Amino acid sequence: MDVREELLLLEPIERLRSAFEAGHTRPLRERLRLLRSLEWALEAYEPLILEALREDLGKGATEAYATEIGLLRQEIAYLRRRLPFWMLPRWKWGGRIQQPGWGWVRREPYGLVLVLAPWNFPVLLSLLPLVGALAAGNVVALKASEQAPRSAAVLRRMLESALPPDRVAVFEGGPEVGRALLKFRWDYIFFTGGTRIGRLVYETAARQLTPCTLELGGKSPCVVGGEVDLAVTARRIVWGKFLNAGQVCLAPDYVLVEQRLYRDLLEALVSAIRDLYGEDPRRHPDYGRIVSEAHFDRLVGYLGQGRIYYGGRHDRAERYLEPTILVDVPDEAPVMEEEIFGPILPVRPFAHLEELLSLLRARPDPLALYVFSRNSDFVRRVFDRVRSGGGCVNDVVLHLASPRFPFGGVGSSGLGRYRGRASWETFTYPRSVLWKPFWPDLSVRYPPYSRLKSALLRRVLG
Repeated sequence: MDVREELLLLEPIERLRSAFEAGHTRPLRERLRLLRSLEWALEAYEPLILEALREDLGKGATEAYATEIGLLRQEIAYLRRRLPFWMLPRWKWGGRIQQPGWGWVRREPYGLVLVLAPWNFPVLLSLLPLVGALAAGNVVALKASEQAPRSAAVLRRMLESALPPDRVAVFEGGPEVGRALLKFRWDYIFFTGGTRIGRLVYETAARQLTPCTLELGGKSPCVVGGEVDLAVTARRIVWGKFLNAGQVCLAPDYVLVEQRLYRDLLEALVSAIRDLYGEDPRRHPDYGRIVSEAHFDRLVGYLGQGRIYYGGRHDRAERYLEPTILVDVPDEAPVMEEEIFGPILPVRPFAHLEELLSLLRARPDPLALYVFSRNSDFVRRVFDRVRSGGGCVNDVVLHLASPRFPFGGVGSSGLGRYRGRASWETFTYPRSVLWKPFWPDLSVRYPPYSRLKSALLRRVLG
């Protein structure tokens, strides 16, 4: 991108900054107005959104609504109800040294927020942080993913029709647009995507001392041990793994199962795949497609790194990859080292708890940890000794589904939290203000310090 093209980005960014600096986004009434406008826009544009998601990712209408539009409407409603209370200042009594006087702590918006969105949930993961940033009183520049172009186009059309151009600006285009946007000065950056690009965003933010949130990925393990209901366990794992054709940052990336349950779990997983997607998932209306040929080729390359226990059929012309279970995969194979982000599920047995913990701790901290067991002691020991951003017991993925649960990673899987109250806190900072009268103005605080003043100060300060 040349200098002339970069200058074209400057005008909408300066428009956003001017609106924020003029204080237009601060009043509660304005924040609620923007949230209501988004609510109405989601309803009006629902058919276009569903069509775009079908074209970009092969998503069925029910899955697309539940995992994108429905969660957004839930988030907006939650923020609208609670925002008036969150915006109230917290009055504080400082201490003896500050008397007479009073103060407050109020959360303030950062200002100009850049949201860099991914392609796998192009509507949800674009608008969830945008909604939180607007509720917090910021203005937002949104870079939509070029890998879901139809969804990006609908997003831009919807937001431009629903919100003023000095509150939200939407940018389309390839990686060069994202790189150009990062050259500008931002007050906050919110990135969702892979760890490699996340590091580059973090480096750029650090050079400008810009606070940021990084929602990354990683290999989220799924552990099955102790006493379990194998049919329910398999059904929930299959649902979470093959949702959106496996292109979910929270999807179970691999399964570690107690040795005595290994064969039974494999058969239960196969049965669950057939129950949920039929004998030929290619024809199932709720089974998606891989986003691009490059991504498809990468996934197909994993198929030879173990023995295919089930599935493996694929068609590059359709970007179709069947739900696949891999076994006998070496621990050092790339499919066990890299985030899969597709419908391939390696399954590996473990002999005892210490072997399990050793396997889990040998890998970077995951975004999520899933444990299936009726043995509460087993569950506690796994969660106590293995770090993760979040997780579930006897389920997968659903901890993201409520605005009451802060969502984010830890270590290489991310930095920061959002959803609900956590979004409000992410896109604001606490500002402390002390207010004192002019009288009395006690001389004990001022030099020169006599022995009496020193004694009094020591007594007051403790």
